[in-house]
Amino acid sequence: MEDRIARFGPAGNCEDFYEKGYKSTVQAPEYLKKMGLDAYEYSCGRGVMLKEDTARRIGEAAAENGVELSIHAPYFTNLCNPDPEKQAATVRYLMQAAQAVRWMGGRRVIFHPGALMKSTRPAARERAEALMHRAVEEVLSAYPDVVLCPETLGKRNQYGTLSEVLALCAPYGEQVTPCIDFAHLHAAGCGCINGEADFDALLGEAERALGHARMENFHVHFSHIEYTGAGEKRHRTFAEEGFGPDFAHLAPCLVRRGLRPVVICESAGTQAQDAKQMREKYLSFVKNV
Repeated sequence: MEDRIARFGPAGNCEDFYEKGYKSTVQAPEYLKKMGLDAYEYSCGRGVMLKEDTARRIGEAAAENGVELSIHAPYFTNLCNPDPEKQAATVRYLMQAAQAVRWMGGRRVIFHPGALMKSTRPAARERAEALMHRAVEEVLSAYPDVVLCPETLGKRNQYGTLSEVLALCAPYGEQVTPCIDFAHLHAAGCGCINGEADFDALLGEAERALGHARMENFHVHFSHIEYTGAGEKRHRTFAEEGFGPDFAHLAPCLVRRGLRPVVICESAGTQAQDAKQMREKYLSFVKNV
């Protein structure tokens, strides 16, 4: 059954990980297995500083504990930047992340498409799609087993609506898969995801654009989120009241559509505990199918 269901895990190490006496990410897979989780996203948001030896030790621990690894590339990536040096830097960041994730035995590199750079969305789209083509060609030539995952973003001045991310993915095959961050979409739309129908509409748009086969194992980021009129403000925890979106409305859509993504929780400090809640909710729907 395990190979036919979604995977769940945290982005980084939660507060409880350290409170229980764990000290190194090499120990994270053991901790996650004990919690019944089977995915983990390593963040390189401030730069890829992971050493090869450490990466391989994390990968060995993940393999032993049945945990699937992914990596988040540096936040500095921006497909929309017109500066040739910044464009080269974006490709370099993705290349570094790809190398690190392969050291760990993982495949997925999640990254931010970028910001509008004071340009119109059509102009940003033209630059983004051109640099995406270059990135796909260069990164996959060097690391053919890697999967690049552009992520939907949560602010209105960023390039990363669902339709924009799907357009970045569409020209390529299974090695370019969307990372749909439902919290970001909720924030960018000022609280637009309020029920099962809203989630279903987003998944339907993605399946129409890419097909069911490519979406079957797509990548998900999920948390509750606080937002302003400009979009994302900060990630929240499931225990904090008054924030959305609600995973209980997404779970039945995933099961009904036969989708089994990797679901990474980005809650602020309780990401492993909240990932476990999501897994339990998801399995309750799986058992009823």
